[in-house]
Amino acid sequence: MPTPDTTPETFTAFKGHTQVASGPIRGVAAALRDRIAAGESALILIFDDQTGRQRDIDLSATARDVAGRFGESPDDPSLASGSPSGSKRRGRPKLGVIGREVTLLPRHWEWLQDQRGGPSATIRRLVDAARATHREHDRVRAAQDAINRFISAVAGDLAGFEEANRALYRGDPARFEQQTASWPGDVRRYIARWSEAAFAAEASEDPSERA
Repeated sequence: MPTPDTTPETFTAFKGHTQVASGPIRGVAAALRDRIAAGESALILIFDDQTGRQRDIDLSATARDVAGRFGESPDDPSLASGSPSGSKRRGRPKLGVIGREVTLLPRHWEWLQDQRGGPSATIRRLVDAARATHREHDRVRAAQDAINRFISAVAGDLAGFEEANRALYRGDPARFEQQTASWPGDVRRYIARWSEAAFAAEASEDPSERA
């Protein structure tokens, strides 16, 4: 499955069970504006190709503003010029230290204080170690959740939906394929972007849960 560090953010729009646009957000927004201008009023859902989450965009905003809010360069020559003065662009956060509150019991703090580098360095090491240990399990679960989000929004009215969802989380690709075989092609093709990771049997078990 693609990762945010290696793959540009892309999106796909669905009208019912039909894919109507796909690509960077500015292109998707332009395609949807054209449909609205042509008099189309049916509900269209936009999905993040990385996570399967629905995303909302303001189609009344300029292409430059839309791109900026989704982390794309506002200076791209393909974007329309003339964004409203005073508009703010929300891009990706800069890398660096981010302060957050951590709630621990006294015994946890005592143990952390005795570790090499102190509490912050120790917590970072523990998090990195856990990420490495559970990387494959997390990758499988992320793909399963992405499929679940998408089909819950688009395919809930299709035959076999409930059983397909159960097969998804059981890690049963044959049953999942059987239940979704009659689904519209666009829906099945979109699901396929996560299927390999979602049904990676070798990685589907969390190491901490093994006997």
